[in-house]
Amino acid sequence: MVTDWQSRAKAKREAILSSIPDKWRLQKIPSVEEQKDVTGPYIQQFLNENEIEITETDAVGISEMVAAGTWSAVSVTEAFCHRASLAHQLVNCLHETFFDAALASAKELDDYYAQHKKTIGPLHGVPVSLKDQFHVKGVETTMGYVGWIDTFEGVPDDPRKKTFESEMVKELRALGAVLYCKTSVPHTLMTGETVNNIIGYTWNPKNRHLCSGGSSGGEGALISLRGSPGGFGTDIGGSIRIPAAFNGLYGIRPTAGRLPYEGMANSMDGQNSILSVVGPLATTARSVKLLTKAILSQKPWLHDPLVVDMPWRDSQEQAILDIVKSSSGKGQLSFGVMESDGIVNPQPPVARAVSMVAEALSKAGHKIIEWKPPSHARLLDIALKTWVYDGGKDVHGAFALSGEPMAVQIKGAFGDKPKEEMTASQIAANNVAKRRFQKEYLDYWNSTAQETGTGEPVDGFICPLAPYPAARPEKYLYYGYSVFVNGLDYTTVVLPVTTADKTKDQYSKGYSPINDQDKKAFDDYDADIYDGAHVSVQIVGRRFTEEKMLAIAEYVGGLLGK
Repeated sequence: MVTDWQSRAKAKREAILSSIPDKWRLQKIPSVEEQKDVTGPYIQQFLNENEIEITETDAVGISEMVAAGTWSAVSVTEAFCHRASLAHQLVNCLHETFFDAALASAKELDDYYAQHKKTIGPLHGVPVSLKDQFHVKGVETTMGYVGWIDTFEGVPDDPRKKTFESEMVKELRALGAVLYCKTSVPHTLMTGETVNNIIGYTWNPKNRHLCSGGSSGGEGALISLRGSPGGFGTDIGGSIRIPAAFNGLYGIRPTAGRLPYEGMANSMDGQNSILSVVGPLATTARSVKLLTKAILSQKPWLHDPLVVDMPWRDSQEQAILDIVKSSSGKGQLSFGVMESDGIVNPQPPVARAVSMVAEALSKAGHKIIEWKPPSHARLLDIALKTWVYDGGKDVHGAFALSGEPMAVQIKGAFGDKPKEEMTASQIAANNVAKRRFQKEYLDYWNSTAQETGTGEPVDGFICPLAPYPAARPEKYLYYGYSVFVNGLDYTTVVLPVTTADKTKDQYSKGYSPINDQDKKAFDDYDADIYDGAHVSVQIVGRRFTEEKMLAIAEYVGGLLGK
């Protein structure tokens, strides 16, 4: 079995690389010592001026240029296929490429435009990358498992193999998006680092000493290198937000039921206490908005039984715009700030980023209060139980298909073998505990109306997304800052703030860790290694406030000069 899984993994790995045209192959991949940062000027040297202009335009700009007839869908697609190919060679971020199919789709879009002088939808000619959970016709879905190679979710003779498409894939095609690649994930999807036995480790393009995040780590790395203007990931414990934060991107974790998940591969399918959600990552806030609004225009509630009938609401977005543009002195938003959850303190670059956002908002005239919610430790205990309802049977079964080993980042959660499954009564009790905590948190949120001075509770609260700017390999050990959001099912946006600076970002002299978990974060911090890494924060909103939170993200990004 060992030889078998290794040979299958090697063959798949080589097939991915072989799918890249020879003309786009790099002769030498620099070591991290030779070239820590492969973004910007480094990757640009392999592209012509036209390709650079196209690939460094955001999704909104691309849609406008194609709609105006200035750029063809084919030229845009080819530029991104080239840059994505370079990105994979530099950081291992792709699981699948289907460039020929993408160029054929782009040609059809150009033919339509030539005939009708209009686009077929708001994403006409916009390349969109997909995390390797989406099923696309003619393309394999391995989700990082060797045992899923040449199968449909591990079943060799399933008739859906390479014929089935996820609901959102159909909707993206109807919107005019060009699909061209699927991005890397950690096997199981259950870690903040992206690693599997097929492609190895996906590195952070800005600082290749660090991880790209997970589980949508390939998306984060690819978009960071501008090999995609925007794409879709999923999030059950931070898997959209972590890669967005670690790669200097905007991203949104929508409330469950807002965007369609129907027909996607997953781990632990059927665990319904905390649902995985799908959402976009992109280089700009307005691009995240474009992708979200476009999907909602397809009325996904007609095709996914779990999606709520809730079209895009311009009024929620406009309410924020009216406040921040007010000249009457009443243009005030209010935010809570949670500098620490009391379990693990953020490392110095992250603490500085939280302060920068709070200070920018305060300087702009908005109200800032301290966020003092019910103990997150209680919610984390509830949330983490949901991942092991089945004792790890699902993920261990997937590894058993090939006999491949489990990455060390996964083994901490699932162990060497399945454990005893929880009973229906135990699961029900955990669901009750979750609901009670959600109610307690809701009551606390409402109580902030007494502090804001606006007569209304806070519009959102600012906090770290992880203790780290971007974790070092095998050192992503604390998920509390991301997982609590999933337990509450809140809408949350990530926005880039700054980069780590070894001259500024040091623990105070005599710093004393608050517990053993905090000591690990303290001991693992190395200002020299982190220097130059992206640093981001998240702004947490109430449930189903996607329009509002995206408007806030764009506004705050503007305050920060992003």
